[in-house]
Amino acid sequence: MESTKDKAPHKDDDEEEEDEEEEVVVMAAMTGAGADQDQEKKKRKGGAVSQPSCQAERCKADLSEAKRYHRRHKVCESHSKAPVVIVSGLRQRFCQQCSRFHELAEFDETKRSCRRRLAGHNERRRKAQTHPPVAGKQNTLVEGFS
Repeated sequence: MESTKDKAPHKDDDEEEEDEEEEVVVMAAMTGAGADQDQEKKKRKGGAVSQPSCQAERCKADLSEAKRYHRRHKVCESHSKAPVVIVSGLRQRFCQQCSRFHELAEFDETKRSCRRRLAGHNERRRKAQTHPPVAGKQNTLVEGFS
């Protein structure tokens, strides 16, 4: 029998591929190829780079040419503005403040921002509208604002 000490350490195929990928990343960093490096990382993690697509069920929209915002949040323009979207089997709406989908119960009527974020927005707005009284002037409301 051969002892394990006599055998040279043998790398399996997976380890060799990892070493090659690390070399590619190092080379890309040395040449300043940042975009190529991002693509390399994506390839290593899950195989081929997948096309960005909308989260809405049965939506086939290709987001590769969409605005950066829509690609980042994985929602096509039409579903970002739709009153009802089926996501993960639930009726939801895209919140403009949170940039994510919430169940319809979290929204008031046809609003596009959830109640929680709207409450914070309104609170900040109220703080900005209440100005300290200026000496010699009365604090009056501007017509049209309430």
